[in-house]
Parts: sequence; structure tokens; C-alpha cells
Amino acid sequence: MHWDFAIILIFLGALVPWVSRRRIRHLMELPSTSKMDRLSLYASTFAFQWLAGCVVLWRSIARGLTAPQLGLVASNPGFTAGLAIVLSSLILLNQLFSLRRLAAHPEDLTGLLPQLALKIFPQDRVERLVFAALVVTVALCEEFIYRGFAQRVFQDWSGENVAAGVIGSAVCFALAHLYQGRRGLASTFAAGLIFSVVRVWTGSILVPAIAHFVADLSVGFLAPGRLRSILAAGQSSPAQP
Repeated sequence: MHWDFAIILIFLGALVPWVSRRRIRHLMELPSTSKMDRLSLYASTFAFQWLAGCVVLWRSIARGLTAPQLGLVASNPGFTAGLAIVLSSLILLNQLFSLRRLAAHPEDLTGLLPQLALKIFPQDRVERLVFAALVVTVALCEEFIYRGFAQRVFQDWSGENVAAGVIGSAVCFALAHLYQGRRGLASTFAAGLIFSVVRVWTGSILVPAIAHFVADLSVGFLAPGRLRSILAAGQSSPAQP
């Protein structure tokens, strides 16, 4: 067990969730977020993701981990592309279904995730462009950190136990999204399990990275307008006796 790998995993499993939760709690306490609030959030997240990814890559290379061990190869491009299309399509359909279900149950808009979406997701063209760049960063860096590095380390530490790698990676990934509350924690754990299994199946983080990108971009672009429409419809509806 390498000391630097242990420090990185402690950082991912404890410090990242604490800082993220504290930061999001501050945003949620604001009556509303400004354009500058959202752009500052995007910029700082962008910088942190790349910094964390570079540190993990540096220590991985220093300890002799290879590109295949980190999932940085795609041995079967045709199969990888096909699986990426299928998984991304399923994720997009799930996002659309969730938004449609929310429209049928507007009372759920008071929950943490819808309120969080209204405050941090982009609201104009400039914000959407910056957000798209951020989503690329998050998809690449988080998949490398959690499915590439963490999954490999847990698997190595457990004596090449693939299940330990899959579960350990998914737990760390879910904890990083602790700020989303219990529902978000459960959904990100489930997504982490799926992405980790696909990483084992394909030997690559490419498919999870593409699916991760589609998941974040679709909800970031679709949710704000849809949520505002639901709120407007609710406010314009006549009160029931």
C-alpha cells in the first residue's frame, strides 16, 4: 500500500465531500445566484478538476501504473463506440423521463436537487458555453480519477479482486456527490457501479467518460428551462377550492 495513494483516497473520500457540501450549502442559502456566482463556480471547479487529475496522474506514473492499468486505452474501438452510443442513449432517455415525471409532480420542485439545478445550471448562451467546457473537464477528470485510478488501486489492494475495485470506486464517486443529498447519493452510487462495471468490461474509461459527459450536459442544458416552465405553470394555475 503506497502512502501517497492512501492520502489521495482519503482526500477523495473525506475532504472533497466536506468541501463540496459546504460550498453548495452556501449557494443554497442565497436567495438566488447571479451570473458571476455561477461562472465563478464553473471556473473554480474547472481548475480543481484539472489540478486533481494532474496530481493523480503524476503519482500514478511515479508508482509505475501503466496506461492499460488506468483504463487509458481502447482495445476494440468499434465495440467501444457502439457501447458508448447505447449507454449514452439510455442515460439521455432517463434524464428526459425524470424531467417529464417532475412535470407531473411539481410538488417535488421543493426538493434539494431541483432547487440546486435552478441555482447552478447555466441560464444563457455564455454560461452554457462555459458549462459545456466544464462538463468535458468533469467527464475526463472524474472518470480518470475514479474509474481509472481509484478502481485500479482498490483492486490492487484487495489482491486483484475486481468486485472490490468496482465497489470502492463507486463509493468514492458517490461520496464526492454527497452535497446532492440522499437521493443524489443513491443515484450517483448506482451510476458509479454501472460506469465501473463498463470500465472492467471494456478495459477503458472511454465509455464511462462519454456517458458521463452526456449525463451532465443533458441535465445542465435541459433542466433549467424545464424547471422554470413548471414553476411558471404552477404559479399561473388558479387556486383550487
